[in-house]
Amino acid sequence: MISVGGGIGALARYGIGHMFPVAAGHVPWSTLAINAIGCFLIGVLMVLITEVWSAHRLLRPFLGVGILGGFTTFSTYTNEIRALFAAGDAVVAMVYLAGTLLAALLAVIAGVALARAVTGTVIEKGAVDA
Repeated sequence: MISVGGGIGALARYGIGHMFPVAAGHVPWSTLAINAIGCFLIGVLMVLITEVWSAHRLLRPFLGVGILGGFTTFSTYTNEIRALFAAGDAVVAMVYLAGTLLAALLAVIAGVALARAVTGTVIEKGAVDA
């Protein structure tokens, strides 16, 4: 299940990457967007399968690890940072490095918050978060 989901996610990422190519020396916006979207979706997914639904045991591995794991990409992100540094674009590399981390964190927080707001899920103070 994970490998099938991973293939689906990777194909989606590949397609988006080719639809929005990045010029040398520029922030790789498509990879940044892919990672932020994937983080948003994992936030939504985790609320739904841990706080709202009684999900099938294979749903989380298929959707979370498989599809979203294949869709997002840490290796491409780090290689793009390396390439920017190698091309002498240190400022762009640092902006991309920090911007992606910030976008990913904000996206997962937003995904969790939106899913909880839409479903009416409330976490009691002191409870372990998804």
